Amino acid sequence: MQKTEKRIAENYVERDVSWMYFNQRILLEAEKESVPLLERLSFLGIYSNNLDEFFRVRVATLNRIIEYEDKKIRQERDRAIETFKEINRLNNLYSADFEKTFQKVDNALKENGIWLVNENELNAEQEAFITQLYHYRLNGATTPLFFSSFEQLHDQPDEEIYLAVELRDGSVAKKGSPKYALIDLPVKEFGRFVRLPDADGKICLIFLDDVVRFCLPFIFAGTPYTDFEAYTFKFTKDAEMELDTDLRNSVMQKISKGVKSRKKGEPIRLVYDADMPVRMMRHLSRMLHIDRWDTQVAGGRYHNMKDLMKFPDCGRKELKYKPLQPILKSDFMMGGSLLDAIREKDRFLHYPYHSFSSFLRLLREAAISPEVSSIKMTLYRLAKDSKVVKTLMAAARNGKKVTVVIELMARFDEASNISWSKQMQDAGIKVVFGVEGLKIHSKLVYIGSKKGDIACVSTGNFHEGNAAQYTDVAVMTARKKLVQEVNEVFDFIETPYVPREFKELLVSPNDMRNQLIARINKEIRNAKAGKPAYILGKVNHITDREMVRKLYAASAAGVKINLVVRGNCSLVTGVPGISENIRINGIIDRYLEHSRIFVFANGGNETYLIGSADWMPRNLDNRIEVMTPVYDPDIQRELKLIVAYGLQDTFQGRTVDGTGRNLPWTLEEGEGIRSQRALYEHYLSEEQRVIND
Repeated sequence: MQKTEKRIAENYVERDVSWMYFNQRILLEAEKESVPLLERLSFLGIYSNNLDEFFRVRVATLNRIIEYEDKKIRQERDRAIETFKEINRLNNLYSADFEKTFQKVDNALKENGIWLVNENELNAEQEAFITQLYHYRLNGATTPLFFSSFEQLHDQPDEEIYLAVELRDGSVAKKGSPKYALIDLPVKEFGRFVRLPDADGKICLIFLDDVVRFCLPFIFAGTPYTDFEAYTFKFTKDAEMELDTDLRNSVMQKISKGVKSRKKGEPIRLVYDADMPVRMMRHLSRMLHIDRWDTQVAGGRYHNMKDLMKFPDCGRKELKYKPLQPILKSDFMMGGSLLDAIREKDRFLHYPYHSFSSFLRLLREAAISPEVSSIKMTLYRLAKDSKVVKTLMAAARNGKKVTVVIELMARFDEASNISWSKQMQDAGIKVVFGVEGLKIHSKLVYIGSKKGDIACVSTGNFHEGNAAQYTDVAVMTARKKLVQEVNEVFDFIETPYVPREFKELLVSPNDMRNQLIARINKEIRNAKAGKPAYILGKVNHITDREMVRKLYAASAAGVKINLVVRGNCSLVTGVPGISENIRINGIIDRYLEHSRIFVFANGGNETYLIGSADWMPRNLDNRIEVMTPVYDPDIQRELKLIVAYGLQDTFQGRTVDGTGRNLPWTLEEGEGIRSQRALYEHYLSEEQRVIND
């Protein structure tokens, strides 16, 4: 038994290492020549943006553990040190791959008539253009700060990109120490890329970094300096908020303070131009208080490459994915009451293949229907101009009793959620901020009606922007037991210390973990009894050690486990006696895979679950999450098809096996597909069939 436990412990990939493997899958998409050229640039931007957030949050947490030298956490600290070292090794490896990939994409842009030029490659017309741009617009937005005038940089924002400028007085030859100055690039005002006058039929663009480099003689006009060298750098701060624990303060006050404190986080990563003089780099490190447990990466000429997500298309739409028009489902477009239609039969939406406007129609009908008395909803992230919130405010003004549970701790959206909360309160909505210490991540709607109540359980946020980019499923039902328990979840959120038992829904932190383990145990018993035993699933992350051990036990018992896992995955597949019955596909494509769907064989009588929870400790123990069984046979078929298509995706899928190799996914039998395209075509054909019928 101890030997088996040791083997299981050895076959566990640390969460943060597995995240690095996931982010590399995004980088690999940028390398693929089959991906449209401007989309490859976007993948480079996504990779860079992900890495920034990862260091702000996850690596910052590792740093805290490492620097907290207490014998009581020696084991955790040793593990954090080992993980930190592996992250840095992978980061250096992937950073080199990133630079090579960017160069390849840049060359491909040139082949397609789009040139990214630098300040030394400008023709006379382009030089005149930048000169005019400086004098009429940039002047005043690029005021430098001399290093000698301040001793530290950590109070500067880390969302920015900076130029460190070396200044010399040309009249004094090269003797003496140079002066250093800092310029914060005004990206928010001007964007990262400036379109130049075309040259010889070529579309020409230039990084704002290089625009400022060209303008250095103008910026330092009136000083004795005549020789300039400028190097890009960026840094990343610890973004884990230091929340005020004073119980006299409200939750909103604490979060508001936490958002402000984030800007004062300690720098934990410095990324700089490898050509930067050693003396300048060391000076920057001291000013940022970078120590041995922080990360320093020598990169290329340009950083903050998340801006590639906003690279101008230059009118070249053919270099991007052809837009797929979201499908308007017929059963959501009928002239009668959608609430009545849901009472007749459960309804299903799969974003972004189906239009989010179908959900908005349901919410709008609830807001204006005289039969509806109340609406309850959980909101985690909100669109900038949220139609969902506007509809809820209209419902409140129409006399409905509207309750919104909003999560103030939705990372990096806290300030936006606080602002929306105040607007909703002003409109007469009861706003609930949930349970302190338990992030509310469930995606629920409850509609109280005289003719019969309705509930909606979703795998993703009720967010117009997310619904256009993330794959998520939502099920609407009038099944009394399910609807009643959805309403009870809202009661649980408002009074979390009152014991509640859920018989239909799986709710964390109550009993979701136990319910999932019970289902896996049943598959193990069925496998040993010779009954059908398998688990099919689609999920974002699997890192919970207990769930990993249980999946290994199921595999060892003969349960076939086939999963689509997008992000973190701590499982090591194919290990004899442990995980030879587990196969995992990781899909990166035009949409972000986000839905959570599970199918259990259940001895031949399959059971289906959808919901908001990944299989991570935070979801099972420290958040309010909800998964619901799905009973409608038509929706069950759709859910199984989604998972099956994901498992057949050899075009965008890569093997997730715990090694980090991210090899292309191959099938043992049958033909591969591109799942996202296949699903869209499936839903199109379904709508055509309904029309023909």
